Amino acid sequence: MKTTAEISMYPLADNYIGPIREIIHKLNSYDGLEVTTYPTATVLVGEHGVLMDALKDALAWSHERFGTSVFVTKLITGYEA
Repeated sequence: MKTTAEISMYPLADNYIGPIREIIHKLNSYDGLEVTTYPTATVLVGEHGVLMDALKDALAWSHERFGTSVFVTKLITGYEA
């Protein structure tokens, strides 16, 4: 099943542009995902398991690298944006 996720990152840090750029770069590194970045969010499209594994990995990576961030995410299962 295809799933679409829209994700926005809000690092709890004064220097927030760098972490946002790095998480976008990280999301682009996963095979099997179509990644489109807009000014306020990034949209991911892929097979549900691949997409969820990428989100799980990328959020853990982000926490280890940058500390606490707020991620606002919308998921649409069975839909390809």
